[in-house]
Amino acid sequence: MIRSMRQKPVIEQERGSLAIRELIDDEDLTRAKVDAWIGARTFPIIEGSSCTFLYRGEADEVHLRHWIFGLPSSQSFQHLPGTDLWVLVMDVPPNSRVEYKLEVIHHGHARWVEDPLNPHRARDPFGANSVIFGAGYESPTWAEADAETRQGTFEDITMPSEAFGDERRVTIYLPARFRRTRRYPLLVVHDGGDYLQYSGLKTVLDNLIHRLEIPELIAVLTYPQDRLREYADDERHARFLTEELVPKVEADFPLRGTPGGRCIMGASFGAVAALSTAVRYPGFYSRLLLQSGSFAFTDIGTQHQRGPLFDPVVAFMNAFRSAPAKVVERTFVSCGIYESLIYENRSLVPFLQSTGMEVRFIEARDGHNWENWRDRLREGLSWLYPGPLWMVYE
Repeated sequence: MIRSMRQKPVIEQERGSLAIRELIDDEDLTRAKVDAWIGARTFPIIEGSSCTFLYRGEADEVHLRHWIFGLPSSQSFQHLPGTDLWVLVMDVPPNSRVEYKLEVIHHGHARWVEDPLNPHRARDPFGANSVIFGAGYESPTWAEADAETRQGTFEDITMPSEAFGDERRVTIYLPARFRRTRRYPLLVVHDGGDYLQYSGLKTVLDNLIHRLEIPELIAVLTYPQDRLREYADDERHARFLTEELVPKVEADFPLRGTPGGRCIMGASFGAVAALSTAVRYPGFYSRLLLQSGSFAFTDIGTQHQRGPLFDPVVAFMNAFRSAPAKVVERTFVSCGIYESLIYENRSLVPFLQSTGMEVRFIEARDGHNWENWRDRLREGLSWLYPGPLWMVYE
């Protein structure tokens, strides 16, 4: 027996406590029983809108570290006395997807770890996080490899850039049944390598084209060299894309051109770069796909709290908000409601609509991460470029 009844704790949160009640109420709790109980379950335990986390190990404190804007970033676990178990129960609204880590403090040393009991991981350029799937959330099947889907191909090129005074790497995605006798729309993708690695962009494009949800298209994947500077309304970046990259690709491949044939997309700072490029070259692009854009602005004055890297972004957004203009025909905007940027993205939508642009805005119960952006690609791309399936059924 590893704990006596006199040590029975009180779980403060009522909702979700049923998941752990068997252990609390067991008067003859042994390590073997704990092993069996844990082995029979998946973690975290989701019961309606309640989520029960469990950590097992020696510790002085255990905290949940998450990226849900509006909640304290650290939530404390309760220790079950006489055991090496730590429990936290918290609300997770239906359809949510939340990335997190555990902070384990032992002998004065704190370390952030992925949840050992949770097999679900999401990766990004900084490593990996554990993931909670709230009730009702489903990972999209169109983002998973399908043996029946025809595979597109890549061509890597390096091209000189007069705008930057250096060479730039570019990856060209060609649809599976690419033919030079056809003409294709063009999708320009900021942070192309990250979209491929962390959002499964090639799998998504292959599947959506195969399922006739978007037309066959050619995608140009770009790779920044000084991302936060180049994407912050940098004139050189807009010139590189519009006067150098797109003309080269249109000279080398059979593209539709204007009207309606060019879309530019990005996430976070990449969304700022996409919008600012379209603003600098109004009418050159016909579509925008903006995901969780870092659209920082000020309503009064120019002081903001996001640091000097955002200074050019704030200047650009303030100028655009003061004189919004129709720069494309259609814009798709998405953002997670657990992001600190949700206010800025919500605020941008009426300015875009006021210009006469068609705008679709989608919010998701997710944060600022690549799988959130992946999960919105089907809706965004199929609205900007509806394929034969939607042309028939809409």
